[in-house]
Amino acid sequence: MRLNDLKNERLGICVSGGLDSKTVAKRLKEAGADVLCFTADLGQPDETDINNVREKMAPCGVETVIVDLKKEIAEEALRTVKAQATYDGGYWNSTGLGRAVTVKGLIGEMKKRGVTTLVHGATGRGNDQMRFERYTNVLAPEMKVYAPWRDPELLDQFPGRTQMAEYLQKFGIAATIGGKKKYSTDANLAGLSHEAEDLESLETPVTIVEPIMGVWPQAAPDQIEEVSIRFVEGLPTEINGMALSAVELLKNANVIGGRNGIWMKNALENRIVGTKSRGVYEAPGMELLGFALRQVYQAVLDKKANKLFNHLSQIISEQIYEGRYFDPVTRAAQVGIDSLAQPASGLVKLGLYKGNMYFYSMTECPGSLYNEADSSMEASDGLNPVNSQGYAEIQKIEAVAMAKAGQIKVTF
Repeated sequence: MRLNDLKNERLGICVSGGLDSKTVAKRLKEAGADVLCFTADLGQPDETDINNVREKMAPCGVETVIVDLKKEIAEEALRTVKAQATYDGGYWNSTGLGRAVTVKGLIGEMKKRGVTTLVHGATGRGNDQMRFERYTNVLAPEMKVYAPWRDPELLDQFPGRTQMAEYLQKFGIAATIGGKKKYSTDANLAGLSHEAEDLESLETPVTIVEPIMGVWPQAAPDQIEEVSIRFVEGLPTEINGMALSAVELLKNANVIGGRNGIWMKNALENRIVGTKSRGVYEAPGMELLGFALRQVYQAVLDKKANKLFNHLSQIISEQIYEGRYFDPVTRAAQVGIDSLAQPASGLVKLGLYKGNMYFYSMTECPGSLYNEADSSMEASDGLNPVNSQGYAEIQKIEAVAMAKAGQIKVTF
């Protein structure tokens, strides 16, 4: 779609209240389009008050609808922890997950208000354009999509932030460019992603990032903090003995992990559009919960189950990244994870110290396959070492056959 195609459409613009959002909203309003703005309350830790977005957009002559999606992002974050679904570099893809929650939540509100076209501010170079549009396509196939930063007319009119600010100032709308940023940040309750600008250079250290959800390890407390987390079928339900809702549990995990310097991941990820991108990620709560849950999975998953679990986990991770969270493949993989996670209940205690996590204990885990007697190097009532002789003889048959057939190529 192009600017001239929008005159008979009712537009729902996804906004953040920044310079780009104001520019797009005002420009489409001036073009005669019927404009409504929408923003998702995802518990963004870099926002002091999400209602400020409405105030920032008001001078553009538009109404902004704020949709509370904190519960939804928290529940999906915990579901992602359950699946151990980290992406390239082992980071929790909070932004990809946030896009799924955002588009689903906003489209529901847009439909109530007769919106016919979703407008997003993603650029034509990154992942978010694909996520916004694919989610719109699968959740509301009748709804059109307009991407202003792929429209040649708007790109010609606004080649940079200076032109955007000058345009808004003509209407008396406050617009500041600010100094050159070191990087850009996208945030929600599950985590933050930092990328672009100075972070595009591999000669730039991650230490240019000013943490929002935590502290650098050197600034963390000088004593170990103990934390206990209870899991029921792969989902966390309690922290330090307190039963909490998904939102409060994730908030608590963020605070505990963040203050102990557990949060940072640096990744060179493979983008949807085929390029590589560098990102620096904060997700202290998911990192803490994910580490604790891995201890339970190690106890309850047998060898074959663990292999299948890891395969399904990778599928879910890639689906989140590629904007395919609601696809049948994702749902099927999640059903598999749910099945494998049924015995994953237990109480895990950890020690946290300056960016490190230490296993202390695991109790109340009836599904555990671990038997101290079986693995003991001391005399016990577990596995009888004499019985291993027969298995060793069976292994020998294949080994000798391969050697005699010349299939083992080793020089001494």
